[in-house]
Amino acid sequence: MDVLLREYLPILIFLGIAVALGIVLILAGLIVAVRHPDPEKLSAYECGFNAFDDARMKFDVRFYLVSILFIIFDLEVAFLFPWAVAFPMQTDVGFWSMMVFLGVLTIGFAYEWKKGALEWE
Repeated sequence: MDVLLREYLPILIFLGIAVALGIVLILAGLIVAVRHPDPEKLSAYECGFNAFDDARMKFDVRFYLVSILFIIFDLEVAFLFPWAVAFPMQTDVGFWSMMVFLGVLTIGFAYEWKKGALEWE
């Protein structure tokens, strides 16, 4: 039991400090935080409608379209980073498979651009 306590004591101390620090920071935020935000903060921002309106109201589908396009092209970058790190060890097959992947995404991007999905009226 003594060996077990000696091995896990630093982990328990670390967890205790982490929990205490988390509680202190949350309480500090509650104490120091401004309780009266200005009207600009409560105004419509990216979504185009007031934040505290009816949740069942209809809004433009373009918001969904922009978010889906962002996710698609964000994933492109997420696939490019590990490929670029491993590039010196790549074979011709790895290089050309990534070129096909980028080509498909470029064609999709050109299609969305041509259809006007990236235009905001």
